[in-house]
Amino acid sequence: MKKKRFTYGRGITILILMALIMVLAAIISINTGKMSLSVSEVFRVLLGEGTDKQNLIVFEFRLPRIILAILVGFGMGASGCIMQSLLRNDMASPGTLGISSGSGLFVLIFVVMFASKGVSSAFVLPLLAFVGGLTAAGLIFILSYRRGRDISPTGLILTGVALSSGYSALTTLLTLKLDQNQMDFIQRWGAGSLWGDDWKYLAVLAPWTLILILYVIYKSRIINTLHLGNETASGLGVAVKPEFIGLSIAAVALASGGVALGGNFFFVGMITPHMARKLVGPNHKLLMPASCLSGAILILVADTITRTISLGTDVPTGIVITVLSTPYFLYLLGKSNG
Repeated sequence: MKKKRFTYGRGITILILMALIMVLAAIISINTGKMSLSVSEVFRVLLGEGTDKQNLIVFEFRLPRIILAILVGFGMGASGCIMQSLLRNDMASPGTLGISSGSGLFVLIFVVMFASKGVSSAFVLPLLAFVGGLTAAGLIFILSYRRGRDISPTGLILTGVALSSGYSALTTLLTLKLDQNQMDFIQRWGAGSLWGDDWKYLAVLAPWTLILILYVIYKSRIINTLHLGNETASGLGVAVKPEFIGLSIAAVALASGGVALGGNFFFVGMITPHMARKLVGPNHKLLMPASCLSGAILILVADTITRTISLGTDVPTGIVITVLSTPYFLYLLGKSNG
């Protein structure tokens, strides 16, 4: 079979097409829902000529949710791409490494200890989720470290799975202290509900996510080199440890922001780098933005489905994403084993 050739020009063209698809998905999403608006009505709203009801639907309900879906997709896609590249393991993701579980545990601690005291969740939640994710990552590396030997990517993932089980046990203990409203929130958060669709949350998440994505795209050449292996990267003049740590922290921060305000979308972080790699190849100058766009498109499409199609109940977006993505993931597994 003839091997597919990936050229930079072809990759740029695909990125432009993906960006257009994302914009189209956003336009469809803003025009559809239980309270439908026509395209002309949406444009009138954006031009400041809409009615009070139309303004409420667009600016308070749909536009914040669409922006949140894009930001969470960007963050989880970029985070999964970084983790798979640094660890040189296609199964690496914020979920399999336990990063999402660590962030989630600290989100739960916030709900149990601070939410009822009026503490501003817009600022505290992302920071707590980041601390939880960073703590999880630190524990994984400490437990996997062996003096005089390189850290095994497989060992890291197995350690992450084990720690994730421990976080789940602690989470179960903490949920015993929750009232019914708090329990409902945690259950929907755990399924991926895009709950933080409020402008005050977006004002925190947007700069957090976009600055970090610009940083990791800027570091694309370094990631390409690190993906060749630590010895090769060191021989090519890369300061392996500082770059590895900096990129790992960026990956944790990107995942934590999405986890805090969107919910548990770890499957997005696992599957979207695979989708992007099939489209643009392994060069991270193209792969990183393609992973971001894939994540945004996937979450936008899934969220539009949950808001427009009656499924008998209010299904969280994360469940629809899993249903949509699982067949492709099984296809990839079959290809790798074939």
